[in-house]
Amino acid sequence: MDEHGVVEKEVLEFLRHVKQKEAPFNRVFSSMCTRPHPLAVRVHQKFIETNLGDTHLFPGTKDLEDRVIAILASLLGTQNAFGYITTGGTESNVQALRVARDLNSKKNPNVIVPASAHFSFEKAARILGLEIKKASLDKFYRVDITSVENLIDENTIALVGIAGTTEYGQIDPIEQLSEIALSEDLFLHVDAAFGGLVIPFLEGDYKFDFKLDGVSSITVDPHKMGASTIPSGGLLFRCREHMDLLEISAYQEEKQHSLTGTRSGASIAATYAVLKHLGSRGYKRIVDRCMELTKIAEKKAISLDINPVIEPVINILALQIQNLDEVVSKLEKRNWYVSKTIKPKALRLIMMPHITEEILGEFLDDLEEVISYVR
Repeated sequence: MDEHGVVEKEVLEFLRHVKQKEAPFNRVFSSMCTRPHPLAVRVHQKFIETNLGDTHLFPGTKDLEDRVIAILASLLGTQNAFGYITTGGTESNVQALRVARDLNSKKNPNVIVPASAHFSFEKAARILGLEIKKASLDKFYRVDITSVENLIDENTIALVGIAGTTEYGQIDPIEQLSEIALSEDLFLHVDAAFGGLVIPFLEGDYKFDFKLDGVSSITVDPHKMGASTIPSGGLLFRCREHMDLLEISAYQEEKQHSLTGTRSGASIAATYAVLKHLGSRGYKRIVDRCMELTKIAEKKAISLDINPVIEPVINILALQIQNLDEVVSKLEKRNWYVSKTIKPKALRLIMMPHITEEILGEFLDDLEEVISYVR
């Protein structure tokens, strides 16, 4: 640490250089997060000092959190859910499995997840002392229901379904998982970290939320397609009794349900602001536009004899490209940020709100040139 400190101008100049190293969002097709809505940024700054680790000091911000949970609950099929705003999908998934574990007294509990599940479930298993059983996928990269049924045993405590998988954006057959959960008396957690603020605004009727009686909890991240600031995840429970299993007495008789102690109230206020400002019609416009760009990219790919791994369900497109590593390397040299899926190997593109039709056109032109060169 500098003994006498550094003048503000010098610090800001250094930080300006650091910021220039970051990827500009208008070149990013690999991230499930986006540039926050300007209103969210302004509100975040106004509430920057708030800490929901101490609701006694910040009751107004706590009220905003309750309002956010109510808005998310209504979007996810119920008027009466319980939850809190987390740091993101990983914390939400850990906490959901923590509840599932604490509901049971089984000595060697296991949880059945799709092979497509986010790596956060592996983290949760290590922390909580759970065994993870991975169910295979069908030809459309959804969890195979027969595989799930075959994996259930006397030590199974929970099932997990994904609504918007990380690699392909696929939606598992949550309705069938719900039926299994009810018949086997199992906790069912739905990871809709990405899809939770996409699927409700799609044209198709996808059943994945609390409208299904077997769904116990849902993860949804406003800092992804919700266009809020980071960190802003969400964890919702159907039953207060489940939420109460997370309760711990903090100082001064205050009770907490969160995994962390200190919690940003700023991102909660930002989330409230953007949810209220955009409303369902605003989010529908955003999702429609992202889906339109996804279709444009898919059509262009097919014209280049490149097939998608699956027909896009949400705004994620995975393309089966020969010499993929070389293609990605050349795209990166042109300052495009893309990602690869593992099985099968494919070029993964996410059409987030920061992508415009003009930017997509530039990218597709470069992709065509690169593929022509590689071939």
